[in-house]
Amino acid sequence: MLRAGDFVVLAAGGTLVGALALWAWGGSRGDTAVIRAGGRIVQTATLTHAQRFSVAGPLGTTRIEVEPGRARVAADPSPRQLCVKQGWLTLAGQAALCLPNQVSLEIRGRHPTHDTLGY
Repeated sequence: MLRAGDFVVLAAGGTLVGALALWAWGGSRGDTAVIRAGGRIVQTATLTHAQRFSVAGPLGTTRIEVEPGRARVAADPSPRQLCVKQGWLTLAGQAALCLPNQVSLEIRGRHPTHDTLGY
């Protein structure tokens, strides 16, 4: 049997869990896009204005688009298109990896949501 005080404790606990989840996974907006090819940084771009980059890899050319506050892999010659399906990246610590073509896009900022290696 639950009493009135039990409902108050359950509501407070649920609110606390929700607030902690938002705090832990909230992260900050990214301010820089880092593009790598073959493990080397080939371009670093700020997320302040629209830009387009073409990066050569072993399979062909990967196209990356940067717009204010976000970046994405627009096209890639990899067979499964997983990095293209990542969509727009906005938070610090997010990354799109085009492994067959050895190209990656990472968003950097002041407070990353998580470690790129753990992502």
